[in-house]
Amino acid sequence: MPSVEAGAAGPLTALSTIGLQFAQKAFIVSAGRLLLVRKSASDPFHPGRWEVPGGRLEPDTDLDLDDHIRREVWEEVGLKIDPGPPFHLWQWFMPDRRRPQGGRIRVVAAARHCRPVTLDATLENQDTSDHLDGCAWVPLDEIDRYELIPSLRPVMRAFLPPAV
Repeated sequence: MPSVEAGAAGPLTALSTIGLQFAQKAFIVSAGRLLLVRKSASDPFHPGRWEVPGGRLEPDTDLDLDDHIRREVWEEVGLKIDPGPPFHLWQWFMPDRRRPQGGRIRVVAAARHCRPVTLDATLENQDTSDHLDGCAWVPLDEIDRYELIPSLRPVMRAFLPPAV
């Protein structure tokens, strides 16, 4: 089969395409604590690991980026937020499970400071595809005790103030 594009990992073929998606993650702080969510044992990629609320953009329904991050936080943890500015961009790759012949998805993500409007976090609104089984308001100086998903580690370093 002819090569579509050559990359560092070798040639890409029509069967090994890479899709592109956009995601946002909400760094919500209240009283010196950051809201973290824990992936459930059923999560196909990072069972039992911690991250911050957020997810991928739905181009057909998310009207703008602020609406997108508000929707994701409401669905995952039932909070209303005031979206703030982005402070970090990063990417990760994941298998494209929608394609029977394989392929990968490149997810480009923005981390955003967000102010909570409500504080009672709950997992009642989540969709089963979120694979969350817990959430916690974690003191900023204790975040290093939590096993984060690997792609979030550099973002957390950009978020947390340097140790004194």
